[in-house]
Amino acid sequence: MPSDEPATHAPLGLVPQWDAPAAVGALMSTRQGGVSQGPYSSLNLGVAVNDAAECVAENRRRFAAAMGATPVWMRQVHGTRVLSLPLPTGEGEAWPQADAAVTATPGVACTVQVADCLPVLFAALNARAVGAAHAGWRGLSGGVLENTAQAVAGLAQCALGDVTAWLGPCIGPRQFEVGEDVLMAFGAHAQAPGPHFQPRARADGSAAWLGDLQGLARARLHRLGLKAVAALPTCTVSDDQRWFSYRREPVSGRLAAAVWLREPG
Repeated sequence: MPSDEPATHAPLGLVPQWDAPAAVGALMSTRQGGVSQGPYSSLNLGVAVNDAAECVAENRRRFAAAMGATPVWMRQVHGTRVLSLPLPTGEGEAWPQADAAVTATPGVACTVQVADCLPVLFAALNARAVGAAHAGWRGLSGGVLENTAQAVAGLAQCALGDVTAWLGPCIGPRQFEVGEDVLMAFGAHAQAPGPHFQPRARADGSAAWLGDLQGLARARLHRLGLKAVAALPTCTVSDDQRWFSYRREPVSGRLAAAVWLREPG
């Protein structure tokens, strides 16, 4: 399968096209298909953005119904912690703090929220485990993708080369302006920024770079040993019809990407 084949349309979002086995389900929301109003229109799935609680609840109900699985939501902090799902009884009510999740339990959906950060879905080719990670530049440079891929491989009892990944929509390489602190986080510097950072002079003459989140993620996953990494090459900032974007509109909704093992039968 081509590594950059676009996702296909579903009744509520997009279905990733990747090398995952048939027993794996996945769904990427767009901003269409919900009941929220104003800057959250219409399928906002974030509860911490000051949208009406009843609208978010209905949107999340629709998202779960479209999957036919139970999404587990997290309190994301741009870190590298990976949850193992399902959570112990009662813990799920406390909004666990993490930026990734894995599971080997059918019907439980590993779910991440984004609005410019990169959602990454994982699946073991033997269909024994799946995972999802929220990767902004802090989490990405800190190792959240490596942690998640290794956790999936561990659950599935397979090699990392037998884990496939899908890179979802995020801020694109023409919009993601960063400073030298971001270069340094990835082991680069101004004199040698590497292939994923392009120099760009600011209006005041100070130095800046345009970063490629998907390119950085793909490179890290290939170095880790993943052979199949698919991507949906689209920019959340540039497409206000399909995607929420915090950088474009600080008052904005949240998208979600989810992956799960289908119930047998």
